[in-house]
Amino acid sequence: MAQPEDTSHDNPGSRAYAVVARVGAYSWWLIGVGIVLLAVLWLVTRLWVLLLAAAVAVFLSRALDPPTRYLRARGVPRALVAAGVLLGFIAVLTGIVALLAPSIANEFDDLGPTIEDAVDDLEDWLVEDSPFDVSRQDIEEFRDDADERIGDLLESQSGTLVSGTILVFEAFAGILLGLVTTFFILKDGDRFGDWFVARFPHHRRDLTGRMGARAWRTLGGYLRGSATLGVIEGIIIGSTVWLVGGKLAIPVAVITFFAAFIPFAGAIIAGVIAILVTLVTAGFGGAVIVAIVALVVQQLDNDFLAPVVFGKNLELHPLVVLVAITAGGTLFGVFGAFLGVPVSAVLINILAEMRVVPEELAVDGPAGDDGAPSG
Repeated sequence: MAQPEDTSHDNPGSRAYAVVARVGAYSWWLIGVGIVLLAVLWLVTRLWVLLLAAAVAVFLSRALDPPTRYLRARGVPRALVAAGVLLGFIAVLTGIVALLAPSIANEFDDLGPTIEDAVDDLEDWLVEDSPFDVSRQDIEEFRDDADERIGDLLESQSGTLVSGTILVFEAFAGILLGLVTTFFILKDGDRFGDWFVARFPHHRRDLTGRMGARAWRTLGGYLRGSATLGVIEGIIIGSTVWLVGGKLAIPVAVITFFAAFIPFAGAIIAGVIAILVTLVTAGFGGAVIVAIVALVVQQLDNDFLAPVVFGKNLELHPLVVLVAITAGGTLFGVFGAFLGVPVSAVLINILAEMRVVPEELAVDGPAGDDGAPSG
């Protein structure tokens, strides 16, 4: 005997109730996630020294990973490899600083007054020769307002964190802890990784291992790419400043190199500094040349070099870069602006690696009795 057809699912009221129930469930889920994220953010701001140590350890151990693997593959004991690579890096860095510090320090002493003179020249041009209707009083009001805002910002930052000597001490402690952590990562990093993966259920271990490996590759690509672009940009822009007769070429090149690790914003800051320095030390014509060269170099890097150097795994939309830098800078200052892009790149690639699993399962069929997801 035929059963009557169930038409309850066609009831508009039932469908509306199901939609509302689903929206409510997702809303509570989002609220829970938001509370957890706020708690984590609050905890991170209180333990910023540990965050600094972790960042130093992760970036430094990733940069020193190739020589560590090379020596370990040739049978050198783990502890000796870790100590030798880390001490070797510190020795090389100390030697470079010792060789360049005297000349750079002498030139950096003039960098602040040079930029200040450049700003004064720019103000004179705006008032006297520019096509804009700008008065000296307008500029003075703008300066006073900017000084007030910067003062308020510094005051709020000093009240939020720890100011003065304590802040310097905590930063030093964080760097020292980061170096110690780097030693243990270089010595036993793979063992830590295996132990961490083993904490997951058996059917999740392969995915967890691949996610970790992709995050490690992404971070390495970011460091190599940023350093490569920084060297290229620093040499070209620093040489241009020197060729047009400007001074402080070495500090400009050094600033340009480190600015390359903060995409988008770093290039703008380094370019403005190079132009202002050249404006005072070499005149308006030299500053124009430096500006043109900086613009061309940045476009060349963005359109040609960056995709080749970074590869597809680090192709981030400029809007993503801008949001990452802004969010990191707002939450953690300069330190957060530096971490914004690499952290975003790592997270995006981890999510991309997670999406590989459903595609494989779609080909291999549903999971068996081992509990793996069925797609």
